[in-house]
Amino acid sequence: MGMSKSNPLSASASPVGEVIAALTPHFGERLSTAPAVREQHGHDESWHETAPPDAVVFPQSTEEVARIVRTCAAHRVPVIPFGAGTSLEGHVAAIHGGIAIDMSRMTALKRVSPEDLDCTVEAGITRKQLNAQLRDTGLFMPVDPGADASIGGMVSTRASGTNAVRYGTIRENVLGLTVVLADGTVAHTGGRARKSAAGYDLTHLLIGAEGTLGVVTEVTLRLHGIPEEIGAATCSFAGVDQAVATVIETIQSGIPVARIELLDDVMVRACNAYSGLSLPEQPMLFLEFHGTAAGVAEQSDRVAALAEANGGSGFAWSTRPEDRSRLWEARHNAYYAALALEPGKKGFTTDVCVPVSRLADVIAATRADIAATSLTAPLVGHVGDGNFHLILLVDPEDKANMAEAMAAHDRLVTRALDAGGTCTGEHGIGLGKQHYLAREHGDALGAMRAVKQALDPHDIMNPGKMLPPAG
Repeated sequence: MGMSKSNPLSASASPVGEVIAALTPHFGERLSTAPAVREQHGHDESWHETAPPDAVVFPQSTEEVARIVRTCAAHRVPVIPFGAGTSLEGHVAAIHGGIAIDMSRMTALKRVSPEDLDCTVEAGITRKQLNAQLRDTGLFMPVDPGADASIGGMVSTRASGTNAVRYGTIRENVLGLTVVLADGTVAHTGGRARKSAAGYDLTHLLIGAEGTLGVVTEVTLRLHGIPEEIGAATCSFAGVDQAVATVIETIQSGIPVARIELLDDVMVRACNAYSGLSLPEQPMLFLEFHGTAAGVAEQSDRVAALAEANGGSGFAWSTRPEDRSRLWEARHNAYYAALALEPGKKGFTTDVCVPVSRLADVIAATRADIAATSLTAPLVGHVGDGNFHLILLVDPEDKANMAEAMAAHDRLVTRALDAGGTCTGEHGIGLGKQHYLAREHGDALGAMRAVKQALDPHDIMNPGKMLPPAG
């Protein structure tokens, strides 16, 4: 489908050439076939090979997105939505060529209702841009995947992040969507009511669809009040098992911790070197507490007691914004810190999620597994909800290195599924995890294929992603 060669205009009679010719009068300089622009839009932050689209279009409205999709549908040319390019499973690679729709010029905060704790935004606005505009209302959008991802991209990958243990993932914070379907129809799903029993839940069908069912152009979001007090804490442990035990006991005790992140000793070492910290190079928990001043102090004291009972040491907390910012900036830069451990290598980043009660066993088995390989693979996780990541450092040109990483990754996913978990808690499927869907979902995969066929019969919406090839 489509073309992905260096000069898409050289065959204007081809379907993609006809699409470019049809769109150019309407978009002018906002349509680019420049090699550098196409290259930029052919990859995310993963190790997957770049696959540039034939052209990139920069719409400024839902109506313009609909025009692009209708034109592509008429010629059966692929459509690849593009947000900020921060995904980690090859989601935006144009493996069949086609037209990338870059949403970066659709960044309006269209409406905010402080009384109802909601807002409507265009899909290209990033989470940091949104929260900067919301600050004066006393509200914020809490879903924080680390990267400054676009809201549309977060919806499409069902993003999660450090705050999910308290505020939920993007799934729990979306009320409704505007989406352009595969034939160019503009559909509105959900609404502003806090609950509804009307019809199929198309909003949540589209959340996590990774652009394979439509292009999200607007999102109505739940908002939350900025806490009166925020406290951050760190605590070191002799072993990962003691840290995980503290996490499990914190969750089971009902302490409303806002963030609870685990870094193993390798990840702490990487963060120290990259972010100029001097943390003890042992397994460590990063925590954050939200509430009143008294509530934050009480939460901190209760977690400190649990940590001490599990052999934790050096429990230190602060409510100073500069201390919190430095700590969480280091956590958000963990991916780049890990890459800096072995310059020149790529990050084969993966995540799984398991029931919290199985977290200690799965992490212990994973660390023992990695120790038996030649791989460097720091571990970091949003362990409050059972989700953790490995960043395997690889050389994609080294077949033996990649084979070892792939095998370790397969064992990780098998371990998570055997524990009643999932092959991905937040990164999504993209190109990297398609072959695990059948193992996880069984016969339900057929229902997923039926939905795809019904909504995108000609397979133009981000083709080749998420669902594995039939047969």
